[in-house]
Amino acid sequence: MSGPGISVVICAYTEDRWEDILAAVSSVRAQSRPALETLLVVDHNETLRERLAKEYKESSDGRESSDGAVVRVLANAGPRGLSAGRNTGIAAARGEVVAFLDDDAVAERDWLWHFAEAYGDPRVMAVGGRTVPVWASGRRPDWFPEEFDWVVGCTYLGLPRGRVRVRNVLGGNASFRRSAFDAAGGFATGIGRDGDKRPLGCEETELCIRLSRARPDAVLLIDDRAVIHHRVPEIREHFRYFRTRAYAEGLSKALVARSVGAEKGLESERRYATRVLPAGVARGLRDALLARPGGAGRAGAIVAGVLTAAGGYVVGSVRARRGGTTFSVPEVEAAPGAGPSRVPAEGAARGGASP
Repeated sequence: MSGPGISVVICAYTEDRWEDILAAVSSVRAQSRPALETLLVVDHNETLRERLAKEYKESSDGRESSDGAVVRVLANAGPRGLSAGRNTGIAAARGEVVAFLDDDAVAERDWLWHFAEAYGDPRVMAVGGRTVPVWASGRRPDWFPEEFDWVVGCTYLGLPRGRVRVRNVLGGNASFRRSAFDAAGGFATGIGRDGDKRPLGCEETELCIRLSRARPDAVLLIDDRAVIHHRVPEIREHFRYFRTRAYAEGLSKALVARSVGAEKGLESERRYATRVLPAGVARGLRDALLARPGGAGRAGAIVAGVLTAAGGYVVGSVRARRGGTTFSVPEVEAAPGAGPSRVPAEGAARGGASP
């Protein structure tokens, strides 16, 4: 097997996703380009950790299981939340590359093969893929605009196609060289998700911008052939969740702007808001005039989503200025046998301070 060894990290937090977690692990085990290991990081849920440890007992100590795949079950060693869970996985990973897969997603067979291929270029520090929604109802709601598929954790209309250079990868379907964490530190805690309680995000955006600053020669890619399928539960198909998630995105963007500056932190968002979204509104209105289902709803949802996200950004900015919201970028120390320790670059944000 040529190319770098890849460790896959899957963060889990609830037994409600038990079947999804097993499916995610199975999809990693079925890769045409095998993973070095799968790390299941459980976020402060001892019942789930024990259940998963029992499920994968045959390979939890690092020995190969009957199908040749190593699965290790770990407890999140940091504060509650997705960022700390990912940092725990990074610290324990043995691979030269660390890939991340959502616990309610399944990867296509060549997912890791496309990641490994891209790392043939030594300048490449991160590679992401394409995330396709799997709607609980069986079909996309008529009113739900593809431009807002990021609301449900999926690739949205407006991202470039093919294998292209980007500002940031999307965290549920992404990979990084281990040396990226040497340069930039880990995922910032206090920005991303904390189970279902806070539908925040942008932790991978903030990390990628920090990485590009620490390593100006770094190349970050998205390859849309590296595909995963992400389950969208029924509750997320409703406008109430759409609005809540859009507002939370605004809050998160305010934190990113505080960390890395508004110019870089909102660079891609400006293009998205001034080019992609107006075109989406125009398509929706055109479809409405042609009596096509959902046209007016999609146009209205885009407008509502923009206004709601903007409101969240304003509130988040005010809170940040008042010191009401903090986050930190931890050092990610390697576990024994997992390779060199990883420390943040000089000037990385700490305790909410801008670099």
